[in-house]
Amino acid sequence: MITPPVLLAAAVALVLGALVGFAISRSRERARRLLERQGAQDEASRILERAREHADSARKAGELAGREEGFRLRETWEKEEDRRREEIERAERRAEERSDSLDRRFDLLNVREGELEQRGAALTEQEQAVVAQAALVEQELSGARGRLEKIAGLSVHEAKQELIADLHDAARAEAANSLRELKDQAQREAEAEARKIVALSIQRMAADLTAETTVSVVQLPSEEMKGRIIGREGRNIRSFEQATGVDVIIDDTPEAVVLSAFDPVRREVARIALQRLVEDGRIHPGRIEEVVEKAGGEVEKAMVTAAEEVLYELGIHNVHPEIVKTLGRLRFRTSYGQNQLLHAKEVALLAGNMAAEMGLDIQTTKRAGILHDVGKGMTHEHEGTHVELGYRLCKKHKEGEVVLNAIRAHHDEEPHFFAETFLVSAADAISGSRPGARREMFEGYVKRLEKLEELAMDHPGVERCFAIQAGRELRVMVEPGKVSDADMAQISESVARKIESELQYPGQIKVVVVRETRTVDFAR
Repeated sequence: MITPPVLLAAAVALVLGALVGFAISRSRERARRLLERQGAQDEASRILERAREHADSARKAGELAGREEGFRLRETWEKEEDRRREEIERAERRAEERSDSLDRRFDLLNVREGELEQRGAALTEQEQAVVAQAALVEQELSGARGRLEKIAGLSVHEAKQELIADLHDAARAEAANSLRELKDQAQREAEAEARKIVALSIQRMAADLTAETTVSVVQLPSEEMKGRIIGREGRNIRSFEQATGVDVIIDDTPEAVVLSAFDPVRREVARIALQRLVEDGRIHPGRIEEVVEKAGGEVEKAMVTAAEEVLYELGIHNVHPEIVKTLGRLRFRTSYGQNQLLHAKEVALLAGNMAAEMGLDIQTTKRAGILHDVGKGMTHEHEGTHVELGYRLCKKHKEGEVVLNAIRAHHDEEPHFFAETFLVSAADAISGSRPGARREMFEGYVKRLEKLEELAMDHPGVERCFAIQAGRELRVMVEPGKVSDADMAQISESVARKIESELQYPGQIKVVVVRETRTVDFAR
């Protein structure tokens, strides 16, 4: 049996155990909390340290960015300051220049004002002198009128009537004399102009070396053949000349007959026909007409064939047959000894090469080059210049605008509207003026150009002059301060007449007088 003391001791022990367990539990809880607090403090310290490090990094980055921004702003400000300083310096220079210009203008105005004052004073004195002289003349006239009335016994009205009648008679006589002089002068100028026109026409149709380019020589097997060509009472030679339009010259040249004509086609037909007649031996009017007709057909075919060969070589197609026929006639047309068909071919090749270099239409340029002088194949049968004849022919058969413009622009009859036409004009000048192309000595060519410029430089007021277009145009530059617009026509007329009287040249020379006035100022 358990005694009360034991129970009490057990209760006390239980209470003490509970108290000790509670104390141990509290100490353990306190230790755990202390450990947790220490861990939290360590974590807070670490977070704080990291925050300080981030703050230092951010502060340093901010300071670096601030410095860079400061440097950039400073550099921008310095550039802006330099720009403003330059603008201010330029404005100061402009102001100084304008001030200097105004000072010069004021000085000039002061000088002119002084001159005007002097002129005004001089004019005032002259006016006073004229008034005094007019009064004196009026007095003398009144006295003379009175003396004349006393001497003549006529009143002023009667004297005026007689004077008017005398003046009418004198005016009629002077007018008649002037009219007669004007008629004589017009007749002289008309004759001179007619000679000039005829001379230009002959130069256009005839070549420079007439003996070489207007005659053809046909060799004969014997001297007896000359008599057969002449025929009984000259009927054969008359029939031949009438059928061909060519003059047959039979002279003392052994075993040769000369055919003379300005038309190269007719001369070629006559040469072929006469050779056939001589080879055949049957020479009579009927046979002459037959052979001449056949020779004409052969020449026409030869011309067309020559033109077609040139067009084929150039790669040009779809040309109207009438244009091809006219182009073929250039085979027998020469200028200064230069064959015009070969000249047209050369122009087409040169222009095509330049067009290829410049990236332009090569075929169109070649077509314009080969057809730029096609009108020369029509000048013997039609009236007008070869430019107008060629233009009308190509326009009739619907050639392109570039071709039409090249025909008229290469002689400056209209402006150049296309880049290709500039090349055609340049190629034409190169082909016609290059050394060896035409029968003109280089020294003579240079002397003629120098003489052209010398004739123009002899006139007062001429500053410079240039012979261009192979001597076909003379540009005269005059000083605007010495030559007025009204004087330009007189200078061009005088230069043209002087060239006509002192120089020998083919065709015509265009005289262009240029007067240029420039006024320069600055807007600031």
